[in-house]
Amino acid sequence: MSIKTQFSIKDLENLSGVKAHTIRIWEKRYNLLSPERTETNIRRYSIESLKKILDIAYLYNEGYKISKIALLDDDALKQMIISSIENAPSEDLAINNFKKAMLAFDTVQFNTIFNKLKLSLSFDEIFETVFIPLLTQIGTLWHTKAIDVAHERFISELIKRKTIFHIEQESQENPYNPKRQTFCLFLPNKEIHEIGLLFTNYLLIKAGFNTIYLGHDIPLESLNKLRNSDKLTYIAYLTVSPDTNESGEYFNQFNITFNSETPPELWLVGSKTSSIDPSSLPRNISRYDSLESFLNKVKSLNKS
Repeated sequence: MSIKTQFSIKDLENLSGVKAHTIRIWEKRYNLLSPERTETNIRRYSIESLKKILDIAYLYNEGYKISKIALLDDDALKQMIISSIENAPSEDLAINNFKKAMLAFDTVQFNTIFNKLKLSLSFDEIFETVFIPLLTQIGTLWHTKAIDVAHERFISELIKRKTIFHIEQESQENPYNPKRQTFCLFLPNKEIHEIGLLFTNYLLIKAGFNTIYLGHDIPLESLNKLRNSDKLTYIAYLTVSPDTNESGEYFNQFNITFNSETPPELWLVGSKTSSIDPSSLPRNISRYDSLESFLNKVKSLNKS
């Protein structure tokens, strides 16, 4: 598989948030970028040009005039960014820098950005204010083919590693407690987007609860193997699966799996839950369509 090294002006728009029309004006008026041209006169931009427009977009969104930015060489541009953030990098700049690390497949740069963020933010704050919007943007970029699947997998795996590392830290500080509630976390069959489930696992362990983490692509019949365990609350993270038209049948099958008059609780979290009508759910199944609503539920358990 070839890795994308040239980008269209639409790719630059998708990655930087600067409209293609504006980029053209900046090129003509200020000579900010110098794209190559195909035989049919279509602009093609290098990774370096893409990184530069990300820096320019950050400063422009911070209130700097484009006429002032245009006078800067590459070193002065970087120095202006450093001056603008003072002691701590902003979330917007971190997102831009993570994108640049992704485009260059640069693990060292990723870790450097993350470690700087850790000086002023907790892991929870980094995940909520940087990783979640970053992953949302990257999902859009992948669907619009502005980036390759290799870029998306690279950044996703690095975020997964950080999350797993912090899960291990919290597990050592909050070992298994038989007096606390236990949650079983899984992704439905054919669902592979695991980062949200990992972060949910991290939040529960940090809150002092026990977890059984099953991971991605779990058929419902496999959950039957846990039916004789101590009372569990199940958590399914929905991003793609099940299909909206099949979700009602999926929830009914969940209850049938346990063949009990009182099936266990199932909590639904993830972006797909917003399309589920809570009034259509069986009594033992609840949805939490935002991180805030999920955290509020977890906090209420700690108070009970």
